[in-house]
Amino acid sequence: MKNEFVLAFNEVLEEKGLPQEVVIEALQAALASAYRRHVNASNAQHVDAVIDPETGKVTIYAEKEVVDSVEDPRTEVSLEDARKVDEQATLGSMVIVESTPKNFGRVAAQTARQVIQQRIREAERETQLRHFSKQVGEIISGVVQAVNAQGVTLGLEMKAEGIMPRTQMIPNERFRVHDRVRALLLEVKPTPRGPQIVLSRAHRNFLRRLLENEVPEIYHGMVEIRSIAREPGQRSKVAVAALQSGVDPVGACVGIRGVRIQAIVRELNDEKIDVIEWSPDPAVYIAKALSPARVSGVYLNEQAKGAKTATVVVPEDQLSLAIGRDGQNARLAAKLTAWRIDIKSLPEAASDALVKLQSDPHYAEMAQHERDTLPLVEAILAKKAEGRPVTPEEYHLLTQFVDRVERGLLRQQKEEESGEAEQIQQARASIPPAAFDIALEDFEVSDRVYAVISETGLQTVGDLILQMKLDPDSIWKLSGMGPKAMAELQQALDKLLSQLPPAEEVAMEAQAEVEEVVEAAPQPVAEEAQAAAAEAEVVEAQPEVELEAPGEGEAVSEIAEETAAIEAQGVETAELEMAAVGEAGEVAPEAEEELGAFDQLFSLRPEVVEFDIVEDDEEETDERKKKRKKKKKFVEMEYDPDRNAMVVKKKRKRGDLDWDEKWDY
Repeated sequence: MKNEFVLAFNEVLEEKGLPQEVVIEALQAALASAYRRHVNASNAQHVDAVIDPETGKVTIYAEKEVVDSVEDPRTEVSLEDARKVDEQATLGSMVIVESTPKNFGRVAAQTARQVIQQRIREAERETQLRHFSKQVGEIISGVVQAVNAQGVTLGLEMKAEGIMPRTQMIPNERFRVHDRVRALLLEVKPTPRGPQIVLSRAHRNFLRRLLENEVPEIYHGMVEIRSIAREPGQRSKVAVAALQSGVDPVGACVGIRGVRIQAIVRELNDEKIDVIEWSPDPAVYIAKALSPARVSGVYLNEQAKGAKTATVVVPEDQLSLAIGRDGQNARLAAKLTAWRIDIKSLPEAASDALVKLQSDPHYAEMAQHERDTLPLVEAILAKKAEGRPVTPEEYHLLTQFVDRVERGLLRQQKEEESGEAEQIQQARASIPPAAFDIALEDFEVSDRVYAVISETGLQTVGDLILQMKLDPDSIWKLSGMGPKAMAELQQALDKLLSQLPPAEEVAMEAQAEVEEVVEAAPQPVAEEAQAAAAEAEVVEAQPEVELEAPGEGEAVSEIAEETAAIEAQGVETAELEMAAVGEAGEVAPEAEEELGAFDQLFSLRPEVVEFDIVEDDEEETDERKKKRKKKKKFVEMEYDPDRNAMVVKKKRKRGDLDWDEKWDY
């Protein structure tokens, strides 16, 4: 039968959910502290407590001094008792001996109880901190324990408590005690009183985790959530993209008859959720983000100062829907796409474009192109202002007019920016490159001038010169920059530029170095190229070889004899000769029909090998070309059945005469 200690020990382990080693260590520390309180021992004295988990027996070991006669048994031990523990103990040495008291007493027991509770509580807090730190960003479930003006307190697992502040709650959401609530574990903070666990139901990642739990395609990585914009309790927009072909990302999130998305809507207290398909094209993405409104055109201005701006034109009846209640739809679309969205109705956009073309001289060229359309647009806008009906054709005309003007403005802005970039490049090319290696701190000017120009944020002297070339007024406008300071600055820059090599000279030196490297390149490459060109000329000058069809009877008998001789000798040149049929040249028209009847017989006809005779003398390349043009030799290999050997037939053309034949055996 187990003793009471073991039963109580196991009960603590089960109740607190702590490892056995942690509880044992807490008990030993508590008993050591109780011993110190019981015997009134000093903190400098070393005391250990050992507990046997099987029997629950407690043993206390204390450090004592070896003396002849013991006066204080709390800190002294006789030499005889010390020798029982350590045979080498001597007078004056320190020995750890067993000092378990027979009865700790009520005060000692109370002290041990407090220490045990404190150690177990600390172990619980550390375990809770480690456990919940691993779950940050995940959804956890808890039971409402208390509701107050500051928020809701939830009871979590491991006897932990989580706090959901009012700012992290969905508006108009009410909880009652003992309600089970799911929330996102937002943050875990260690505090002296235990870990502070902050929960949230208003964070956009709470919607992300709900989608992962409800949509298997998102959980398994077939569909990806690209962006989420959320106003808790009112409306959310989610952009999804398919990572696997054949998967509909929007349909996967919505589910059959909306069963998946409706489960999430109920969890979020009937919050409206718009699921749109992400697109790599920003214009298409922005148009979809403004759903359910219908968009006529999206015009992007990535070069705008500050945030990227997109001008969206919508039909007049879609303007309120695109903006949404209190601008909610446009605000969520801007958060979702990370673009600044300017929404205009079609008549408003047409009126703005008309004013720009008529009043701004900057758009005079574009106004000249639209001179025939401007009166029509004015008439349509006047009719609209008077309240008269506008036909669909007129709306279509306005749409095309706005599209041309907006795209023309964007194109003109890009051209202006490219012109500015070219101007900056030209100005930079006129500055010595060494000026960009000199830090502004090393520029030799007075401290007063340096303090003024340091406000520009420029890093090098080259940047300063470039700024003065492009916009000298920006230097004049600096606080403390007067005529004297400007003159001193210009004088210092002129002195520095006179000491640096000009940019043109540096460019010429670089070009000269490149030319030297090219000239120092190995010559065999050029010689090989010239030889290849000469060989190409020789090949082009070669005449075409025409084959004459022999008599039918003679051809059959002669070829049959050659075939029998080749098979008898086992010559393996038959395949080579067959491959050379296509290289022998063109077939004469009168022999084409006869050769077609004897394809198999003439497949073993002799191979014609054409090559140039390369001269051995190493003279100039031009002379070698002339010799190659003069001497053109060709070699034809044939099988001689009389000699039972292959013979080489050389041909050489002399001028306009026929070919001479020479046989070598």
